Amino acid sequence: MQLDIFEDSRDVMLRNDVVQALERKDLAAAQTCWQALQQEYPDDLHLTALATLIDAVPALTAPAVPDHAALCSLRLQLEQLEPIALREMGPKASKLWLHAFWTELAHRSARLPFVAACEADHAAPLYLHVQAWETAQDAVAGIESWRRIPAPLAWMARARLQLLGLPASWPLLAELAWLAPTRLEALIASAPDPTLQQLKDSFDRNFEPPPAHVVPGQTEPQDAAADLAWFPAWVLTAQPRWASALSLSQAGQHTAPEQAMRLLLQLLGLERQGRHHDIIALRKELRDLHSGLYAAYLKTR
Repeated sequence: MQLDIFEDSRDVMLRNDVVQALERKDLAAAQTCWQALQQEYPDDLHLTALATLIDAVPALTAPAVPDHAALCSLRLQLEQLEPIALREMGPKASKLWLHAFWTELAHRSARLPFVAACEADHAAPLYLHVQAWETAQDAVAGIESWRRIPAPLAWMARARLQLLGLPASWPLLAELAWLAPTRLEALIASAPDPTLQQLKDSFDRNFEPPPAHVVPGQTEPQDAAADLAWFPAWVLTAQPRWASALSLSQAGQHTAPEQAMRLLLQLLGLERQGRHHDIIALRKELRDLHSGLYAAYLKTR
């Protein structure tokens, strides 16, 4: 028996019609094409998924996002649509289609203020999601005291890494380490410069943790990543060339990890000046603060 190529591929053609209408965001055409598919192939396994994509379009293209609850609902809807769109539209088309919705959602939520209790529902992380680095940076800059709040600080550090690279990002990375080391760990994992991950890998292998995991002044609970608060100080023992960049970090809450980095910056400066008497005094301070870090520092001397 010979196959009728037209008949045996008509279901594919009808599904493609729906997908192409969705790509154009032509809701009326998508609905019409879906109805044609449903009438001719009522048992088609793609009907439900395609209907889900079609039904989402009106909400995703509504003109305004009035509050954080609405933004949260739309964000979750988009997240749930991603695997469906990938399956029905393919990798390239679904990425472009969803990218447009994510970008529109970010634009429409730009007026909403940052609220720590629902930090994911802000324009900045949405812009980061679509890799609009400069717009994300601007969105973070509009948050009052963003440099003292873990989420916006992490967002800005991520944008700066992409836009300006590692040297210009060290001050924010140091401040994030002291304020929210778990967020620094996540940021390093996605950093575009492999140097940062290489440094962390070396830190994980070589850093000797302090006797107690108590770092006063941090705003997040301690966990396995808490040692990363010491990362900026350790970097100076491994690669002193980053001293000038790290010296630009703003004063934090004067935690022990921050004190250690400041001490190492002073020590490196005094070494260049040959002030041996002052060096001895500061070395003692560093040893009393963290003996393992002091040992790491002396290995390079």
